[in-house]
Amino acid sequence: MLGAHTRIDAAENDVMNVKTLCLGVLELGEASGYEIRKMTQDGRFSHFVDASYGAIYPALSALEADGLVSWREERHPGRPERKVYSITERGRVALIAALNEETRDDVIKSEFLFVLRFCELARPSHVKSELDRRIAWLEAQLARLEEARQSGCGTASSFAQGYGQAIYRAMHEYLVGNRHDIEDIAGRGLIGRDAAE
Repeated sequence: MLGAHTRIDAAENDVMNVKTLCLGVLELGEASGYEIRKMTQDGRFSHFVDASYGAIYPALSALEADGLVSWREERHPGRPERKVYSITERGRVALIAALNEETRDDVIKSEFLFVLRFCELARPSHVKSELDRRIAWLEAQLARLEEARQSGCGTASSFAQGYGQAIYRAMHEYLVGNRHDIEDIAGRGLIGRDAAE
């Protein structure tokens, strides 16, 4: 629901974040719902807000109903029609208002950390595999962010990517430098068949 100053309703924080994310993507140019999802899944917006198709399309519908985005049909031979969205002037005002609101604290939720927290009950080979996999994933994220940062040097985007790199680099350094501590503990609580590898 829009107030007098055209702001995004924060009735449900996750929906508000997805709406703001959609407006931010559309501020950079037209996009279909599919393209927005790709950008938020593994593109340049993947580090900000989780946004599934099930959240993006209702958010786009609500934004369109509020006059914050518009859409046009795009047709290509041999392909189904698709809606291509663009931000309206009212949408830009709403985006600016949302960007000037206080943000929530970041929350880290990690299945990986949960496994490490209970590593005494996990097979040592599994803990080692998880550590190897996470370190490789962090290295891939660092490389991807560096490539993106190089292409956007001197922009707000490169600053955000550099911030992400600093976080991933710290995680990587901690895991590489301290993995022996967790590997020494792994499996200590296993008995009998569970302890056999």
